Amino acid sequence: MELTPHMITIDCADAGRLAAWWADALGVEIAQDFGEFVMVAAEPLVLGFQKVPEPRVGKNRLHIDFSAPDRVAAVDRLVGLGATVVGDRSAPGLTWTTMRDPDGNEFCVSG
Repeated sequence: MELTPHMITIDCADAGRLAAWWADALGVEIAQDFGEFVMVAAEPLVLGFQKVPEPRVGKNRLHIDFSAPDRVAAVDRLVGLGATVVGDRSAPGLTWTTMRDPDGNEFCVSG
C-alpha cells in the first residue's frame, strides 16, 4: 500500500480567520469552507484549518517548511501580514527563519 501526502491540518480557535491569513500569505484563495473546517489549496499541498476548543500549548510537534527566492523579502511580507519572527538559523548551504502565524503555529522560510 502506498501513502501520498495530501493535506496538513492545523488545529486552531477560528478556522476561517486563520485560513484567510494563510491564503493571503500564500497568495491563494480558500478552496473550501465548511465553517469549522476550512481548506486552502497551495499546490502541491492543501492546508486544512480545523476549529478546536482547546488553546495551543507548547511547541509544535510538526511544522511546515516553505522556501522563497528572496527569504528576507518573504519574511518581511509575512511580518507585515501579522506573523512573528522566532529567529534565524543556518547550516552549511542553508539559512532559514522560524516564524509563528497569528495563532502561534510555527513554520520556517528558507531561501
